[in-house]
Amino acid sequence: MSNDPTGAFRLDGRVAIISGGTRGIGRAIAETFAGAGASVVILARRDGELDEAKAAIEATGTRVLAIKGSQGDQASIEELVGRTMTEFGRIDVLVCNAAANPVYGPMLDLDRAAMRKVWEVNLEGPLMLAQACCRAWMVDHSGSIINVASGGGVRPVLGLGMYNVSKAGLIHLTKQLALELGPSVRVNTLTPGLVKTDFARELWEKQEATKAAALPTRRLGVPEDLASAALYLASDASSWVTGQNLVVDGGRLIT
Repeated sequence: MSNDPTGAFRLDGRVAIISGGTRGIGRAIAETFAGAGASVVILARRDGELDEAKAAIEATGTRVLAIKGSQGDQASIEELVGRTMTEFGRIDVLVCNAAANPVYGPMLDLDRAAMRKVWEVNLEGPLMLAQACCRAWMVDHSGSIINVASGGGVRPVLGLGMYNVSKAGLIHLTKQLALELGPSVRVNTLTPGLVKTDFARELWEKQEATKAAALPTRRLGVPEDLASAALYLASDASSWVTGQNLVVDGGRLIT
């Protein structure tokens, strides 16, 4: 680890994969990592968003690889990791940020198809990505894995039951992987509170002032709040941190 407190946060020469990297928290993480010197690989499902994000980040002078696919699809993961290794020859950071939540309501009303979709994207996907990146590079060369969970993974919220259960599982998966993969690979969870993204729009747009007033910080989060925390977990600044759940929620858990 560098003795320079600023240099410890640099990612020069490293390659980072970010799933769901075209908008919201994932986009902010991709841009922040690029600003810290990393080459970035973004995985997302929409061509237009991939093209726009790639062009915007490349305009800063960063090498970018944009791949269409789903975090919950094994073929997409194999293509993602294979093309990253072909293009860059290494994978130093993995951020599992993509998530799915196709339903809202009581868990007793869940159908199996919706349940499987949440499970395969939010829990199976991060495990498959970790397996692929570790086998391709990280186990032999070191790396940092960051799983993006949710405040609902540590505190139940009505209407989001299966999503919250999947995120609680992701937090525990992180701890298990950290135990198994040390010392070469560090694995941590980044847990956002309510952040102003399109994905969470239904939860904040019509009651932003009320929800912000309930927080000690008196404001909702923005993607950049999480990107700064992700940079810490990805960089040498957190070289002695693994198996942890870093909650960035404006103080929600203490209210």
